[in-house]
Parts: sequence; structure tokens; C-alpha cells
Amino acid sequence: MYEIYRVALFGHRTLYDLRKVEYRLAPILEDLLRTKEYVEFYIGRHGEFDEYAASVIKRAQKSVRDDNSVMILTLPYSVKDLDYYEEYYDEITFPDIGRTHPKVAITLRNQWMIDTADLVIVYVENNSGGAYKAMTYAEKTEKPVINLAVDCEKDNNNWYRHADT
Repeated sequence: MYEIYRVALFGHRTLYDLRKVEYRLAPILEDLLRTKEYVEFYIGRHGEFDEYAASVIKRAQKSVRDDNSVMILTLPYSVKDLDYYEEYYDEITFPDIGRTHPKVAITLRNQWMIDTADLVIVYVENNSGGAYKAMTYAEKTEKPVINLAVDCEKDNNNWYRHADT
């Protein structure tokens, strides 16, 4: 049986620097694919970060290996065109969060993703919005958090962010 390492990804709905996201996200994903036995990437589909991060995951899987990971679209409620998503993502899951208003459902889905994860990767530049709330929730629960909006480096097998950026 695999030792599963779970990663939740969150970011702003609008991105202004796609290259920055890929430049900082790709080496982290590639490192996870090389060093972890099996990786589950949990990601939503509510904006530019989610869409772009999914494509970076696919490129990392293609360039490193794709036999030890799965990209899981994590939806708070059913959506149209589910067939399209089934073709793009390896799996789709709907966390058991009960019936709630759609905005509340997204927050509960985000909390479920964080509670499930071993690592949380975010792209947060603003102190507002869903990605910011997800990051602060992850920090409160003491999950390791990497914010791609600041410089990230690896030291002693741990990714960290520079406080001076």
C-alpha cells in the first residue's frame, strides 16, 4: 500500500503573472513527484489560479513521472459539463459538506481540502478573498503552507518562504 501525501492548492481568481506562478510552483511539484511515494493533488476550478495550477501539475507529471500521483478536482457542488472535467482530471470528488448556499459550500470545501492535506500551496497576494481565507485557516490548523506569491527555496528537504519579500 502506498504512503499517500496530500497537497491542497488555492489561489486568487485573477492572476497577473502566470510565469511567476509556474516558476515557483513547478519545482515544488517536481520535487514532490520525485520524493513522495504517492501524491494526491486536490484542486478546485474557481479561477485563473486553479486552471493554471492544474496545467502546471500536468506538465510536472509529464516531465517527472505520472505513475505516482493523481490530480483530483474537488467540487463543492455539482456543475455543468462534468464530462469535460472527467476527461481533464484524474478524479473528481465532492466532499460531504451537506446542503448549503454555494458561497458557504466553497468555504466548507476549502476547509475539507485543508483538513485532508499534508501540505497547502497557495498563491495569495491580497489580504482578502477565498484564497486568503483558506491560507489563514491552514495556518490556524498548523498545516505547512507555501505561499507562491513570495520567494520559495528548499533547505533540508523543506520548502520555506523568505520573510523579506
